[in-house]
Amino acid sequence: MAGYYVWKSFSEDEDRQEKPRRYGVTEIRSPEYSIMRHDALQDILESIGEFVDGLKFYGGSHSLMPKDFVKEITDLAHRHDVYVSTGDWAEHILRKGPAAFKHYVEECKNLGFDTIELNAASLKIPEESLLRFVRLIKSVGLKAKPQFSVKFEGADIPTAGNRAFGAYVAPVQKNYEIVEDVDLLIRKAERCLEAGADMIMIDADDVCKYAEDLRTDIIAKIVGRLGLEKTMFEASNAKTSEWFVKRYGPKVNLFIDHSQAMNLECLRGSNLGRNHASVLGLDSSLCLFR
Repeated sequence: MAGYYVWKSFSEDEDRQEKPRRYGVTEIRSPEYSIMRHDALQDILESIGEFVDGLKFYGGSHSLMPKDFVKEITDLAHRHDVYVSTGDWAEHILRKGPAAFKHYVEECKNLGFDTIELNAASLKIPEESLLRFVRLIKSVGLKAKPQFSVKFEGADIPTAGNRAFGAYVAPVQKNYEIVEDVDLLIRKAERCLEAGADMIMIDADDVCKYAEDLRTDIIAKIVGRLGLEKTMFEASNAKTSEWFVKRYGPKVNLFIDHSQAMNLECLRGSNLGRNHASVLGLDSSLCLFR
């Protein structure tokens, strides 16, 4: 580790482990401008790569890049022990049919991706199909990360008595009523984990998008059932990240914008847990002297 990171102890009792980490994972969104500037991402990883565990391509941006360029980015990330995730894109592949998804998975592996994200809300496929996709991803040696939202279309909510694992639910006429159901989110996530999924991503919308409007009841129920190690929350801003670390400690897994990575690492430091003082608003360079 570089000498100027001596302030970080990575003690298992007080902080996170060294990479690769099973918990306390920080996944960052790739900078939009990295499409034009390869050195932008390189600068980020060289400066704070020790604190970054994963890189997610922004909004399907990898689909717009030449394959050689994508491979350069995945290779760069791997040199810093950072895994690479596809982000939201699989739903666009399904328009070409089920066979296209298998080709997509194989191509992701060839390009150096480590994780394929499956946004369950965008995919709009039956639950059993989602589980098959998870197994397919795992069969080629990649990690699967389904993403769930707490809100579902009313027609997708099973009636009472039809919530058992694997229970057949007769198709019903589609309606556009949106219903909040955290128990259904957890049940679907549990089935994905049983099928081999490595992590469950929780969409920020309606759960933790704004620090002043956090659904602490939903978050607590998800953590209680799925556990911290298998759950990653999308933190849309620095105040939301601070709340998660204060409530659940440095071992919580968070997906953040790359610009928040240093502040988050400061928040994960042991001092915050002792006195609950906020470090937000400080110059990030001051974190090196805490």
